[in-house]
Amino acid sequence: MKIEILGTGCTKCVALEKVVEQAVAKVGGFHQIEKVDDIMEIMKYNVVSTPGLVLDGKVVSTGKLLSVEEVVKLIEEAQKHA
Repeated sequence: MKIEILGTGCTKCVALEKVVEQAVAKVGGFHQIEKVDDIMEIMKYNVVSTPGLVLDGKVVSTGKLLSVEEVVKLIEEAQKHA
């Protein structure tokens, strides 16, 4: 699964990256984590409020810092529908 964190480097964006890493460690398996900080790339997802979380090309969250448990649930849901 490709996981993208959309953000330009704000505190919440950096924190979300750490949360995603912890969630991936809990879920296990191979997941590619990519930080997207180019504003033009972020705008391609129609995200206007960061941080944003994208799982396999689908925006699943914008504008808030998720908990590890919330990210784990989102990853597990995305895996069910993959």
